[in-house]
Amino acid sequence: MRLRSDIWVAALIRRAFGAGAHAAVAHGGDAIAGAVFVTVDRLDGTCDLYGPRPQSLDDGETAEGTRTFERVLSRVDRPTMLARIASERRFDSDLWLVDVEDRDGRCFIEPPPYDPARPSPPPVEWPPRG
Repeated sequence: MRLRSDIWVAALIRRAFGAGAHAAVAHGGDAIAGAVFVTVDRLDGTCDLYGPRPQSLDDGETAEGTRTFERVLSRVDRPTMLARIASERRFDSDLWLVDVEDRDGRCFIEPPPYDPARPSPPPVEWPPRG
């Protein structure tokens, strides 16, 4: 069973404030099952956008019911990020949008989001050769 969206968002905001960053709900969606998007304003004119990772790409390593995220946009200007959010809202008007302001670019999402720019870990050889 997945944690309600409103409770998950409240926990994210609390984590951000606890680490010295600022976070706020820019758009509240469906309290129970709304998709959550997180913007991170680095306060240098660039933003990152994190959104739900498609369940079809789930690697099976996360606990059932855990929300998984991926970086959708990286270090883009605010108008580009807002255009992407507007596109997502046309598709799903019940989404949540949380704005985080952090100079270090931390998103405070747990578990850490998938980053398509990061190289994949080497494949695990099974059975191990001895």
